[in-house]
Amino acid sequence: MVRPLIPEADLARRVREIGEAITRDYAGRDLVIVSVLKGSFVFTADLVRAIEVPLRVEFFGVRSYGHRTESSGEVQITLDLAHPITGEDVLVVEDIVDTGLTLTYLLEQLRARGPRSVRVCALLHKPARCVRPVDIDYLGFTIDDVFVVGYGLDHAERYRNLPYVGVLGDGPEAAAR
Repeated sequence: MVRPLIPEADLARRVREIGEAITRDYAGRDLVIVSVLKGSFVFTADLVRAIEVPLRVEFFGVRSYGHRTESSGEVQITLDLAHPITGEDVLVVEDIVDTGLTLTYLLEQLRARGPRSVRVCALLHKPARCVRPVDIDYLGFTIDDVFVVGYGLDHAERYRNLPYVGVLGDGPEAAAR
C-alpha cells in the first residue's frame, strides 16, 4: 500500500519554482543536466521543460539500493556519461538525498572530469539519514525518515509511474523502513 505524501500538484508547482531559479542563475550560460538514473528521470523530464536556458541532458546510472529499502553504501555505476563535461557548467539532478554517500561518490567522479562548475538539484532530502553531508543548491522538499516511492522513485523497480510521491507501507512499521 502506498500512502500519498506529496501530491502531483505540489510537485508540479515546486518543479516550476526550481526551474525558474535555475533559469535565473544560469542566464546567458549553457548548462549540462546530469540526470541520476533511474530514480530522477521523471523529475528531470519535468525540470528541463521548466528551465529556459540552452541545455543538454546526460544520464549517469548508479545503484546503491538494489531491492532493499536501505542503501547498501556501495555504489555501482550502471551507465556513464555519453559526452565529456570538461569546462561545462553541470547540474546534477537527483531524486533523493538521504545518507549522502551515493551523491558524494557521484560528485567526486564528475569533478574529476574537469567541469567549470558542479551544482546539485534534488527533489527530496531526508536529513535524518545523513551520513555524509552534501550541499544541495536546489531542493524540492525535505521529508521525514520514511521510504518513499512514485514520481520516478521505486521499490524493487515498481511504483515509478505514480504521479505523486508516497510512503510505501501502512501503519507505524512503514516509518521504520
